[in-house]
Amino acid sequence: MEVRAFDTNDSNEHAIGIQRSLRDVPPAHYNLKVEFFSSFLKYTGTENYESGVFEAGGYKWKLSLHPNGNKRRNVNGHISLYLAIAETKTLAPGWEINANFRLFVFDHIRDKYLTIQDAEGEIKRFHRMKTEWGFDQLLPLATFTDPSNGYLLDDCCVFGAEVFVIKYNGKGECASMMKDPVKNTFTWNISKFSAIDKDFLFSEEFVVGGRKWKLWFYPKGKANAKWKSSSLFLVLADSETLPSERKLYAEYKLRIKDQVKRNHFEKEVRHWFSASSNNWGDQEFVSLSDLNDTSKGFKLSDVVIVEAQIILISCFKNF
Repeated sequence: MEVRAFDTNDSNEHAIGIQRSLRDVPPAHYNLKVEFFSSFLKYTGTENYESGVFEAGGYKWKLSLHPNGNKRRNVNGHISLYLAIAETKTLAPGWEINANFRLFVFDHIRDKYLTIQDAEGEIKRFHRMKTEWGFDQLLPLATFTDPSNGYLLDDCCVFGAEVFVIKYNGKGECASMMKDPVKNTFTWNISKFSAIDKDFLFSEEFVVGGRKWKLWFYPKGKANAKWKSSSLFLVLADSETLPSERKLYAEYKLRIKDQVKRNHFEKEVRHWFSASSNNWGDQEFVSLSDLNDTSKGFKLSDVVIVEAQIILISCFKNF
């Protein structure tokens, strides 16, 4: 095994017993390949990216990646990476798991894996109050993005994990941000608008990025916005098909078209969709006074035209 020197920014971690070394053998249990890493830096902001669930040692796990550092722990200028226990609701009351694990970053230039672990091979105890362990300062961002170090190649990188028994099962995922500038806009013509007596309407389903979506519209407003503003939301219609604990990021525009002057009213929205949070929009999207003002052109011949333009979504595939 080859040991390699690292940036002096890591000196604090070495002082508390973090060991880094290089090896040829890939991670035994999980690989997380990230394409268009620069997009993750830009669009995840303070959010973390959680991988799909994988099994090792008889338990379910996932990786938690903070491309911009774990802001909850005041980490800046570093990548933070953690191993987390998953699907804890299926475990017995008072559960406790002791694990020895390693995290990895692939070096494309040397065709080796940077291995990060506790220097003394310390056993970590996972339980209800402590469901994840890992490294706040896995690597400085400056070191990670330096082409000469080989961690980021063509804006692509690979992380990994080993937990308990070392037995490579070949499972992993490829995560990326995807744009579809051609087929990313859905237009919904709502006729006989003044005669609508329902609280809300759903559009027909449409497909962008291989996912099913629909619009959810409250003509006279929802909850506190009722009789003040119309409410408009984008719904991930097939959210039940997402794997357990999976999130899907989307950046999109919700729009009501000006049919006269083309001075459309729109708002840009960002959201991480999941099975438990499958819709997002604006409860106070457009005021009813503006919507019914004929000079603004939003309602023409009693027709209102609503649009959703999905600019960017995250996608993943298993391998």
